Amino acid sequence: MSELKRALEVPSWAWRCYTGHLGLVVGLSSVASVQRLIVVNWTREVPHGVALASEVVVLAARIALVVLVWRIAMRGQTLRWSAARTFVREHWRSLLWQGAFLGAAFAVFEVLAEHVVSALLPEAARQTYLAVLLFVKNPTIIALTFLWWIGVLRQVFRVPEGRLVSPSRPG
Repeated sequence: MSELKRALEVPSWAWRCYTGHLGLVVGLSSVASVQRLIVVNWTREVPHGVALASEVVVLAARIALVVLVWRIAMRGQTLRWSAARTFVREHWRSLLWQGAFLGAAFAVFEVLAEHVVSALLPEAARQTYLAVLLFVKNPTIIALTFLWWIGVLRQVFRVPEGRLVSPSRPG
């Protein structure tokens, strides 16, 4: 299998996980969406304490999303440090592809969408643009990125079938 194909397994898995658990992913991500829409769009009207408390709620929702997706992703999987060492040694090119894919996504959705396009807009429209963009990005791009990172860890640390080591042996 080519390293590019191996690398593409991860975003493919992330997409299947996203669509297979859409309610969970979008539901928890919507907490951040609504918070960002309100706090970014009406910054001056939201009291500082409320904005800070809402950030804590967003953090809790994101942690819950990562924990729940991690549990889903790792169900039935055996993870070992030894598998990660082997994967990195044998498939480091795949990890470079992962870095390139994630870097491209960052360039498009963070740098281009958030900073370049925003700078092209009139000053009066920037805050609303950013609020709407973050509202859309949270249950889509940001959620998929969380799943993607979990997928990378799943791929790297997973013991391939047929290579299972004894549970008593440190890995």
